[in-house]
Amino acid sequence: MHKVTELVERFQLLPHPEGGYYKETYRSAEALEQACLPERFHGCRVFSTAIYFLLEQGNFSAFHRIQSDECWHFYTGQSLLVHVIHSDGTYALLKLGNDLLAGEVFQAVVPAGSWFASETAPGGQYSFVGCTVAPGFDFADFELAEADRLAELYPEHQLLIRRLCR
Repeated sequence: MHKVTELVERFQLLPHPEGGYYKETYRSAEALEQACLPERFHGCRVFSTAIYFLLEQGNFSAFHRIQSDECWHFYTGQSLLVHVIHSDGTYALLKLGNDLLAGEVFQAVVPAGSWFASETAPGGQYSFVGCTVAPGFDFADFELAEADRLAELYPEHQLLIRRLCR
C-alpha cells in the first residue's frame, strides 16, 4: 500500500464520503443559470468539474448517483470496475484500465441519474482514475444509496447492492 500513501500525499487527496480518496482539480470559472438547466437541478451549476479519485483494494465507492453525466478516465494502477444500474434496471459493468484486449477502456461515461459504485478489480492493489462532470459537480446533486431502498427498487441486483452500500 506504499503507492497508495504516495499518491494520497502527492496529490493531497482527501477521504470521499462514498469511499476512497479524491481531490478536485478543476472547477469552471463560468456557470450556467438555473433557467438553462434541466428541472432536476436546483440553482446554477458551473460548466464542468474534474477530480482525481483513488481506490485501494478492500475499499469501494458505495452506490450513489448524481444529476450530471460523469466521464471516468483511467490513469494508473489496476483495473477499476464501475457497476452501473440504469433507471430502467439494466446493469452495465464498465472496466477502466489499460488492458484493451480484455475489454478495458481508458474512458467511460455513467449517465446522469444512474446508480453506480466502483471497486478495484480482484487481485489489484489500487486504481487511480479521474472523473469529469458536466454540468459541474455539486454535493446538492449527490445521493448516497440506502441498501434496503435500492434493493427494493432493483431486487435482481440486491446482492451487488448490499455488498457495495455503506
